[in-house]
Amino acid sequence: MQINFDCPKCLTIARDEVSAQTQQVKCSNCQWTRPIAAEDRTGETPTRCLVCGCSDLWRQKDFSQKLGVAIVALGVILSTTAMAYMQPELSLGILMVFALADMILYAVMRDRLVCYRCHAQYRRLANMESIGTFDLEVNERYRQEAIRLKQAEQSASPR
Repeated sequence: MQINFDCPKCLTIARDEVSAQTQQVKCSNCQWTRPIAAEDRTGETPTRCLVCGCSDLWRQKDFSQKLGVAIVALGVILSTTAMAYMQPELSLGILMVFALADMILYAVMRDRLVCYRCHAQYRRLANMESIGTFDLEVNERYRQEAIRLKQAEQSASPR
C-alpha cells in the first residue's frame, strides 16, 4: 500500500510504500519513523492509522475533489449556456451526459482510506469493505480536538 501523509516532524508531505513485512513508516525528507505494531493492521489493511495511531479511518473514492468540482462547474456552465440560447433539450442532454459520466467514474474509481486525525491517505488496498464511509460526527470530534490542541499550544507558548 502507498501512504501519503504530512510528516509530524518536518511538516512536509511525505509518501511511503508499506507492505505486510514493513516494520515502520518513515518520512523520506527528515527520516522521522514510527514503528508499526502487529495490531495496527490486518494483513495489508490498516486497522489503525500507521502515522498517528488513530483508530478511526474512513473510506472514500480516490478522485481529486478539485477536478470533480471543475467537471460539475463545466456541466453547469454548458447547460446554462444552452438554456440561455433557448435550447432546453440540449441543456437537459448536457446534464444527463455529465450525470452518466459521474456514474461511470463512481463505478470505476478505486477507494482509499483516510485518517480522521492526521488525514493520512492509504491507497492500493485490497479489502476495505469493512471500513465505513465518512461520518460527520466523528470528523467534528477530531476537528474540535485539533482546535483545542492548537489553543493549548498558543496559551502554553511564551509571548
